Amino acid sequence: MATSTQYRFLERDPHSVYEQLSIKGRRIKARTIYGQHVNAEEPRTVEQLAKDWDLPIAAIEEAIAYCRSNPPEILRDFEREEALMVASGMNEPGYKFNPKPRPLTPQQRAEIRRRFR
Repeated sequence: MATSTQYRFLERDPHSVYEQLSIKGRRIKARTIYGQHVNAEEPRTVEQLAKDWDLPIAAIEEAIAYCRSNPPEILRDFEREEALMVASGMNEPGYKFNPKPRPLTPQQRAEIRRRFR
């Protein structure tokens, strides 16, 4: 992770495969909060999000600022997820009619993880 900023409310979740930051001790990804804030159909205010997630307003603002800074770890997480979906066949046109992903070997999974470090 290339982030050198010190955060009061955010940390990398040690129990997650994702590199992006989460709310400390809550396992709520900052990107999840940000996505609700910028949702085109029903955007949530900082105050609404703080109430919904039972978090201080400062934590919500920090999560939003972190995501707006376009951290590279969020892009890597997204690209890794896309690569896993492609490798397992989840992006194939007929997948929605037969939603059974191809099993990946531990070696295939390790290769995908290695590519997106």
